[in-house]
Amino acid sequence: MPNGTENAPELVIISGMSGAGRSTAAKCLEDLGWFVVDNLPPALIPTMVDLGARSQGAVPKIGAVVDVRGRTFFDDLLTSLDELEKRGVRLRVVFLDSSDDALVRRFESVRRPHPLQGDGRIVDGIERERDLLRELRGEADLVIDTSNLNVHQLRAKFDAQFADKDEPELRATVMSFGFKYGLPVDADLVVDCRFLPNPHWVPELRARTGTDADVAEYVFQQPGAQEFLDGYAELLRIVTEGYRREGKRYMTLAVGCTGGKHRSVAMSERLTKRLIADGVETVLVHRDMGRE
Repeated sequence: MPNGTENAPELVIISGMSGAGRSTAAKCLEDLGWFVVDNLPPALIPTMVDLGARSQGAVPKIGAVVDVRGRTFFDDLLTSLDELEKRGVRLRVVFLDSSDDALVRRFESVRRPHPLQGDGRIVDGIERERDLLRELRGEADLVIDTSNLNVHQLRAKFDAQFADKDEPELRATVMSFGFKYGLPVDADLVVDCRFLPNPHWVPELRARTGTDADVAEYVFQQPGAQEFLDGYAELLRIVTEGYRREGKRYMTLAVGCTGGKHRSVAMSERLTKRLIADGVETVLVHRDMGRE
């Protein structure tokens, strides 16, 4: 069995919560030209990589869907990933997550039980699965929250991350959001803009959003706003440099205010420009703008 990595294929592990879209993610990779194996026993992942290496470039990219259907998968998976990392195999772990409410709705819509609910409720199975996957989620290179994504939006995310092109050292997503709608579950960093006065209480600004120049001007005229932007942008330089050193390829920065319409939108627009100026490929998403 070869131990070198010269001909080893690129490997992506797709895992996450049942009902969060693993099958859709696997189809996305297949459409992008990856060789994808569903429900692969984790102990066989190193063997699959070795077979790919023997193909002399015929199988350059492998995706493996691994989940709780294997029941005893967790110990085997972590051991396999540790072995591959020691061998220097290029490996990424994608974890698909979703809110409990969204998962319950999906299982109820297809009238299927959760694989871990046993004689209990769907929510009992979800809770058991979260406990089982907690460590893997913490180790994932990329966490995608599919709670509010349709199939086409999830496909677009995979296209952005895995389509053939020169891959940057680090990709960032900056996401404005409203705290009243809940924290984004896939955030690596969270910024709270609620320390700034809310333009909602200014009648002529209430109907506008943080993308409008007059709202942004109002926000950044407030005491501490510009200082916060400058200070946090400097902190992001330290963080992104550390991520690059550690080989982390993805970062999601969530910027929140009460409703995700004014302050968080204006601040996320400016932070996105700072990241791009620092050479970080950055996508800006306003999750809750227009939701009220």
